[in-house]
Amino acid sequence: MKILSFSTGITAFDKILHGVMPGDNIVFQIDSIKDFIPFVHAFCTDKDKQNRKLIYFRFADHISLLPENIKAEIFQVHPEEGFEYFIDEIFTVIEKYGKGAAYVFDCLSDLAVDWYSDRMVANFFMLTCPYLFDFETETFFSLLRGRHNEYTISKIHNTAQIIIDVYNKDDRYYIHPIKVWKRHSTTMYMLHIWNEKKFIPLKKSSDISEILAEYAQPWVDFTTKIQDIWSKTFNQAYEKLQAHETGICEYEELIPLKEKIIRMIITRDPKLLVLAKEYFELEDLLNIGRRIIGTGLIGGKSVGMLLAQAILKKTNPNWNNKLERHDSFFIGSDVFYTYLVVNNCWWPRHKIRKSEDFKELSAKGRQMLEDGVFPDEITDQFRNMLNYFGQSPIIVRSSSLLEDAYGNAFSGKYDSIFIANQGTPEERLENLINAVKQVYKSTLSEDALYYRLSRNLLDKDEQMAILVQRVSGAPYGDYFYPQLAGVGYSYNPFVWNKDIKPEAGLIRLVFGLGTRAVERYDDDYTRIVALSAPDRRPESSLEDTRKYNQRKIDVLNLRENKFFTKYFDELILESNNFPIDFFGSRDYNIEKKLRDLGKEKPFYFLDLDKKILKSTLVKDLQEILYSLAKIYEYPVDIEFTVNFLNDDNYKIYVLQCRPFQVKSKLEKVKEPKNIKLENIIMKSSGPIIGNGIVENIDTLIYVVPELYGKLPNPERYKIARLIGKLNQVQEGDKNKIIFLAGPGRWATSSPSLGVPVVFQEINTVSVICEIAEMHKNLVPNISLGTHFFNDLVESDMLYLAIDPKIEGTILNKERIYQMQNCLPNLLPEYEKYKDLIKIIQYNSESDKPKMRFYADSVKQIAILYLEL
Repeated sequence: MKILSFSTGITAFDKILHGVMPGDNIVFQIDSIKDFIPFVHAFCTDKDKQNRKLIYFRFADHISLLPENIKAEIFQVHPEEGFEYFIDEIFTVIEKYGKGAAYVFDCLSDLAVDWYSDRMVANFFMLTCPYLFDFETETFFSLLRGRHNEYTISKIHNTAQIIIDVYNKDDRYYIHPIKVWKRHSTTMYMLHIWNEKKFIPLKKSSDISEILAEYAQPWVDFTTKIQDIWSKTFNQAYEKLQAHETGICEYEELIPLKEKIIRMIITRDPKLLVLAKEYFELEDLLNIGRRIIGTGLIGGKSVGMLLAQAILKKTNPNWNNKLERHDSFFIGSDVFYTYLVVNNCWWPRHKIRKSEDFKELSAKGRQMLEDGVFPDEITDQFRNMLNYFGQSPIIVRSSSLLEDAYGNAFSGKYDSIFIANQGTPEERLENLINAVKQVYKSTLSEDALYYRLSRNLLDKDEQMAILVQRVSGAPYGDYFYPQLAGVGYSYNPFVWNKDIKPEAGLIRLVFGLGTRAVERYDDDYTRIVALSAPDRRPESSLEDTRKYNQRKIDVLNLRENKFFTKYFDELILESNNFPIDFFGSRDYNIEKKLRDLGKEKPFYFLDLDKKILKSTLVKDLQEILYSLAKIYEYPVDIEFTVNFLNDDNYKIYVLQCRPFQVKSKLEKVKEPKNIKLENIIMKSSGPIIGNGIVENIDTLIYVVPELYGKLPNPERYKIARLIGKLNQVQEGDKNKIIFLAGPGRWATSSPSLGVPVVFQEINTVSVICEIAEMHKNLVPNISLGTHFFNDLVESDMLYLAIDPKIEGTILNKERIYQMQNCLPNLLPEYEKYKDLIKIIQYNSESDKPKMRFYADSVKQIAILYLEL
């Protein structure tokens, strides 16, 4: 008996699918029947060479799908005679030819024309596909993209064994496997380009987005949905836009619909409404609508990203070639509300809005959100979204209605989750759902609730939309990451050199994922670049430049399917096809030491000054920040990635843009004269971040470095909570000026490196001082972290560091110890800590003595002193 060989007819295609199996029904989703021809011709030719039984069902008006001179049985069947008659014709033929036959069907989309029904196409497929499967056939179907409703598409996808999206761009074919039943590989679900006899997976986010981003997805396309008020509004706008493009209606007739949709999906904030009306066209809004899962607003983070790209492209068309195209989906804010209601989470959340004592309620609410279940129709759309992204890594980002607006940045208050997005479709769906739940849970985190309380937003309607983005970057070996990521500020409140112009802006640049630019990592450093003087580093010496260089890189480990941190020198050697010499330099001294130890390998360190900061990138980022701040009429901060295609060509992805809550002018203050040395308590020559200040200090809170450094970690957490209680004691008088000084880093996640307070425990402080004196390896981290940095700026705090090793620095401990400690009076139950924590209070209303503080961030000098 002859063993049948099952194949698509294209060896490289078979390899992607891990072969064609008996019973496979393969559906090609295409834009035009001509895009199906290369695939179906290869299939037919292969069957002809094998002398296999090939049956062609002919029922459509399009051209024949058979190549010339191919032996096949052609059956002209008749859908116009009705569903039952038609399916009987098909089944009779299938029964006649039995097991192992090969079949080609005309385009299924033509059946909807004959039957005037999309559902009947789905019904036909759900009956025919399993019947063919039972006969162990191999069958090619085609379906025109954008012609069918969500119901029909989902039924066909659920029934078929293999679903392939085919794209033709500039006469080059791309395939994107959406479903391959019972088969899986690390590249199977990627977009592939057909290059001669090979299918090559596209791995760079910018390349993938250029192909896929322009296509509407039928499962979120409003033109294919049941006509509720949401889809009716979008359809009406779509029809009006078409009428305008054909000259039937005037542009003015589009404006009411445009403004209505802006309020439906973009914003209701008065300031952002003005920008949205100016920079979003109706076509832009329709394209956004086609990428919304559920209904509702898309939230502040999504709006900031879309608006930034629209502003840049509209003000300067050259950005079209330099900006990486966004390829995102939006989970509407109404999905959040639906999730709350169907999982009985709404009432606990409602009670929290009316209470300031919300710890117990919020913990209960977070657990309920974690245990909840999404409605089936939302889960189906999540599954379809993952089919679209394939195996590209994604990030699930919070995008609440109050987030990233004028006045409220919510920096780091809500979660964003990276997903490596590897594994089976079921595993990937589970990871996505868990990430969405994690973002929802973060709306009830104590950090977020205290932030809202401090800004009188606790009783405001806070809805959580979600932004799901394809992660920018490319895989290098087992690791996926962008080459560069960072945060940019249009106004630089950190001036450490006279050549630096604050209005030119600042960027914090990292290699790899941007987590190390936005979070405060206590074990590493970021590269701070003043855009007016990129060669002026905050570090004072070449030795410090190397010492404070980024060493750890955040990446996505595709093999282990998780977020991962790796040292630069190790990562770069394991990153296949990475342009090492463009981003790194070799350290021959370390290589020599390694050789002496019997380890022969190159050692690279990250060197952004070598080429990156000498390229046009600095100028481009400065122009982006300037252009956005000008349109916003307000300082802005952005998040971005950069991926170089070659030495002179790169793509910038503006991931986020929001108003930056900073005073846009550093005030000049008069330096006090004739201060006696014995009256100086502390003196710093930087780093100093914040506005100039000359103030009376009401309270100095000083944590003694030597004693704190001897505490075990559990005790250090107790000290952090004590600082929080002192903060509560001070909250009654908002006019008090509090100076907080202590060892290492405030708000660190590592108690070995500082005091692990959370920001709400120190939010009444006016000046925060970090003393580099807990152990010898501790240094002040001038880069801070974007989230902590923004908290400081929003609260109008001044930050400074004191390193006693630096010449000119003063830390007069003896004078502090001589002053009366008020801790036992303020918190008698903590008297045992009086040697560890000093609370020095002065009445700023009295004439003298006074504790005075002077700081000038332009000159980078600060002095805390007594005026007797």
